[in-house]
Amino acid sequence: MQHTDIDISSSRVLIADDIQQNRELLEAYLADEGYEILMAADGQQTMQMVEEHQPDLILLDIMMPRMSGYEVCARIKADAAKRMIPVLIVTALNEPGDIEKAVNAGCDDFLTKPVNRLELRTRVRSLLRVRHLASERDRLLAYLEEMEHRVLRGGD
Repeated sequence: MQHTDIDISSSRVLIADDIQQNRELLEAYLADEGYEILMAADGQQTMQMVEEHQPDLILLDIMMPRMSGYEVCARIKADAAKRMIPVLIVTALNEPGDIEKAVNAGCDDFLTKPVNRLELRTRVRSLLRVRHLASERDRLLAYLEEMEHRVLRGGD
């Protein structure tokens, strides 16, 4: 199966940034990809949106009120039900210590602002492909496990 066979167009992407213009710019960059775009303006709202909507990808700013992006990322990655959601940190911070802190919080990738449109779209597509392949793998493993149990029970 080639990566082009994976349909990521119906993916749900959460954009979390406390600055409205930043959210709108990222949304505009992704507008013609067909994704369902969700928005959050602070860390707590981001956690609420993750809980309610189970996005396929999170674009996460670091410097946000009510909970930093580092803390949001760490909480998502600490939750077994959510840790497979890829987190792409999008931040104006670009010191090595900031990037290391984001990686230690569990982020899957990061971009520094100002964001290049092509780079954003490419990384989003890659992370969504990985997410959908992992979901498909999990579905297949669950199916195989169920079939194994049926065989062991006598094929009912």
